[in-house]
Amino acid sequence: MAAGEDTAATGLKRQVGLGNAVSLNMLNMVGIGPFVTIPLVVAALPGAQSLLAWVLGAAIAVCDGMVWAELGAMLPEAGGPYAFLREIYGPRSGGRMASFLYAWQMCFTAPLSVASGCIGLAQYAAYLWPRLQGNVAATGVLSSLPWTKPVAAGTCVLVIVLLYRKVRTVAKMAWVLWGGMLATIGTVIVAGLTHFHADLAFGRGASAAWTPSAGVWSGLAAATLITTYDYWGYYNVCFMGGEVKRPGKTIPRAVLISIAVITVLYLLMNVAVLGVMPWQELRAASVGTGKLAVVAVMLERTLGATAGRGFAAMVLWTAFASVFALLLAFSRVPYVAALDGNFFRAFGRLHPKHGFPHVALLGMGAAAAVFCFFDIGHVIAALVTLRILLQFVLLQVGVVLLRQREPNRVRPFRMRLYPLPPLLALAGFLFIIFERPEWQREVLYGVALGGAGIVVYLLRAAKLREWPFARAVD
Repeated sequence: MAAGEDTAATGLKRQVGLGNAVSLNMLNMVGIGPFVTIPLVVAALPGAQSLLAWVLGAAIAVCDGMVWAELGAMLPEAGGPYAFLREIYGPRSGGRMASFLYAWQMCFTAPLSVASGCIGLAQYAAYLWPRLQGNVAATGVLSSLPWTKPVAAGTCVLVIVLLYRKVRTVAKMAWVLWGGMLATIGTVIVAGLTHFHADLAFGRGASAAWTPSAGVWSGLAAATLITTYDYWGYYNVCFMGGEVKRPGKTIPRAVLISIAVITVLYLLMNVAVLGVMPWQELRAASVGTGKLAVVAVMLERTLGATAGRGFAAMVLWTAFASVFALLLAFSRVPYVAALDGNFFRAFGRLHPKHGFPHVALLGMGAAAAVFCFFDIGHVIAALVTLRILLQFVLLQVGVVLLRQREPNRVRPFRMRLYPLPPLLALAGFLFIIFERPEWQREVLYGVALGGAGIVVYLLRAAKLREWPFARAVD
């Protein structure tokens, strides 16, 4: 499908402009991420040294964003990477399995991503209502289950209810949510910089964090894995490629503008926090009950208890907005795959009245609600590792293969300094996986999930006599 071509085959309409695309991207990128992961980053890479992880994460995002911008402008279809992989590896040959595996892993990683936002939201809810830190039951099976878990799962349900409407209405809602997100980050930056102590962030008290150690590289990898998670979302517009106006220009601009703005905001926010709270305290906050609401604590110290509670409420707004954007975009992937005849047929149904993929939305929302009962650190590590192994590696390699195979193909956007962006992004992704301590667990998850997907695909292909059980046409 050429850029700007009508999308009648999918039943979707092009009605998302640049402003909506940028706002949805930024909602996806921010969400709860930076508000709950600052202690996790500092725990891996202490003090001002933690800023290196945010810079490296931004560099990886820029390199990877170039890949998404080129592919998204060239193949502006619903489902984004599903269409990319199908085209790169051959729609009637290897691309059939590659795109199936992408849709397969999205049924697991997308709910993990949504769940991480809901878990973080529940942590800030517990700051406002400390009783949520208690357990559901004093005795019995639920005696060790904190109330934050069902609150997180309930958030998934509420988002599904709000998304059960027309895309145009959803886009208008995104503007309101986006405004709240900017106000939330802006509040942290202003409060921190107006109460900033340079010695606390960069002076003698922080100098110990810069002392070289044998574990500095593993610490950088572990910290950058978290910041990479916080930057992800710049590609959100590609999932809605079939609903974007003037996609050849809108998609690349939305990707790169989102990365640039969020990078500046993240760096300012982290400097502001480090200048108010000792990094040792942040590091200690990475364990224990209510551990992740440190930014609300910072606001409480700088502007008072009322401000801290008000900020926590703003974080709830931002986290909710992110979950909203995530489910909106990710629900398109299994829908398009099913419509293409390359995934389970039930996911290919549109809502009869509002025209959105309601089965995919319900399925992913339900899975996310289940994942809300896991630890957020494990959820993020599993999410990042699975998505790198089963999605990003295929895209980085694929964009190079497509350039070599079809050098003269029309590309509305061509990445700068090719082939450096995909090579550097691939190197960065592999670094944060394999240099990190205890990487074997998440890699094993990825191998198991990918292997199961291959088995399911082959069984299905044998039954339908598709590739590799039928002669490839490509």
